[in-house]
Amino acid sequence: MRTIQFNCDNDIVIKNSRFICYLIKISNKDITPYIDKIKNMHPKATHYCYGYIYNDIELCSDDGEPGGTAGMPILNVLKKENLNYVLAVVVRYFGGIKLGAGGLVRAYTKAVSETIKLAQYSFLVKGFKIRINFNYNDEKNVNYVLKDSLIVKKDYSDSINYECLIEVELLNKLNNYNTVILEELYIEKIAK
Repeated sequence: MRTIQFNCDNDIVIKNSRFICYLIKISNKDITPYIDKIKNMHPKATHYCYGYIYNDIELCSDDGEPGGTAGMPILNVLKKENLNYVLAVVVRYFGGIKLGAGGLVRAYTKAVSETIKLAQYSFLVKGFKIRINFNYNDEKNVNYVLKDSLIVKKDYSDSINYECLIEVELLNKLNNYNTVILEELYIEKIAK
């Protein structure tokens, strides 16, 4: 499984209709701000179709195109490319020539596929967001175990509390400490 490192976009024209695809890395399933921003950028567009995958949650929208001709083809490309934490929005400006159901499926598929070719990727591995509590004398050991993990939050009081993102394999190495799993998710690993 993989995700994109950076947002990217691409523009194609098929039979006078303009299709602009935005590939967006998302950190939660609330895509409304992204859709609103794109609608503001393209207020005269005919359709704003999308598909997204967030932590294996999938959703798509045809936004007024005939059922199954836009959102599902967009989502299918994301699934075929094994992507996660990605939103693909395709803005369409109607060019006066009807494409038919098959033509729309091919056009939306091509718009996303061509944009995906421009993206840079990182890999995703299964992991957890955890909270870990430990004594000050264990800090060096815990930091060593977490050296390749992302520590999101540190709190120093009577004891030390971390919130961090860890790979599945590390959970067993933290058994000696008070560890709580907050969320199961995928963790991004950039290829070296």
